[in-house]
Amino acid sequence: MDMRPEPFEPPAPEPRTVPPSRLEIIRTILRNPLELWGVPSYTLPWIETRFFREHTLIVNDPGLIRHILVDNARNYRMADVRQLVLRPILRDGLLTAEGAVWKRSRKAVAPIFTPRHSQGFAGQMLRQSERYAEKYAGAGAEGVVFDISTDMTELTFAILADTLFSGEIASSSNFADDVNALLHRMGRVDPMDLLKAPAWVPRLTRIGGRKVLDKFREIVRRTMDMRLERMKAEPDAVPKDLLTLLLEQLGSDGLTSGEIEDNILTFIGAGHETTARALAWTLYCVANCPNVRKDMEAEIDQVLASGAEPVEWLELMPRTRAAFEEGMRLYPPAPSINRAAIEADRWTSPQGEVVDIPQGITVLIMPWTLHRHELYWNRPRAFMPERFLPENRDRIDRFQYLPFGAGPRVCIGATFALQEAVVALAVLMHRFRFDVTAATRPWPVQRLTTQPANGLPMRVSARPGAASSV
Repeated sequence: MDMRPEPFEPPAPEPRTVPPSRLEIIRTILRNPLELWGVPSYTLPWIETRFFREHTLIVNDPGLIRHILVDNARNYRMADVRQLVLRPILRDGLLTAEGAVWKRSRKAVAPIFTPRHSQGFAGQMLRQSERYAEKYAGAGAEGVVFDISTDMTELTFAILADTLFSGEIASSSNFADDVNALLHRMGRVDPMDLLKAPAWVPRLTRIGGRKVLDKFREIVRRTMDMRLERMKAEPDAVPKDLLTLLLEQLGSDGLTSGEIEDNILTFIGAGHETTARALAWTLYCVANCPNVRKDMEAEIDQVLASGAEPVEWLELMPRTRAAFEEGMRLYPPAPSINRAAIEADRWTSPQGEVVDIPQGITVLIMPWTLHRHELYWNRPRAFMPERFLPENRDRIDRFQYLPFGAGPRVCIGATFALQEAVVALAVLMHRFRFDVTAATRPWPVQRLTTQPANGLPMRVSARPGAASSV
């Protein structure tokens, strides 16, 4: 008899069985787009839909995804609705820029995010994780309840500030609250976006976010000014981090001041946010899976006891990495990838099925539905980290799992994020237990990232016999 417990199925909207009305579509998109998708989105390889005048192709087939994001990527630009949401925040940052501007920015930041360079950040990630863990030091065996969603935002910001900006960000003390306010107010689709109204038409849902966005931009400008002054005063002592690298590109042959500001805002405001959300969801899922947690703790304890350097942890902790990757599968930090066809296109599946892609059609690739798709995953709604263990990874198609996207616009910080997550989980879980409480009732909501509505209150307690530091 199989005595293993049933795998945990964390909360998520049930697929719709009845198509919504137009009014219901608008209401759902404004409230939470993750609640919009019906059974076909989780069971069919592709779907064509129309909403008002918008012709959309929803793509789940890994082969078709590869065609759009890699093989014929030049034929697909950013979709209009996506840009109407993101460009008011990030302008010409790396996530929103296109054409020559995007190429300049990508080239400017690429040296920082090579795998070899990213590995050099492991020591700083460890130091900041240990420092942040002291917040829980007084929890004791009884435990204290913390909002883990907020805490992971603070932790990943501390890591980003130290690694990419050498601790020299002119930030405020309530940074996590500012990020939440910015994404809540600015990171949602407005009815004017659905109607493709010009950017100058006011978006009533975002009026409250303008103040916090202005605050973020002021932080960025002060950060740039501080570093420029230091570059002039002591050029030989300036750290060669992302901030310096960007500012060294300032000029007619490189980046404009505005483009540098946009990229810094992108990394400060969004670069850490995706990892923070994934870490919080992972800790929540692990707390509901005692056997998974037990295996992770044993792995973490063994690696730390061996004295291995933190740069090695990503490879030495496959169970910890697998739990994080499964967390990103169920709660992808970026739940949608939006493109539009520049010219008409055609794709033929290995089985001979033909998909005609008209010029101008919106192409929607949804990691949210793709990662929960019944054609590609066994028990797709269940938290099963073993899917991502080394012996099972070959069963996962490269284009059925897209936490970092794919193709030319794949997330430049993917290696950085994976290493950061494993280091943070190892430090926290070596010393503490994270458990759910009666108030832990998260609900996934799409606000640019996949966020837990009402936060993630969890009880943090000291692990018996755990060391006070790594």
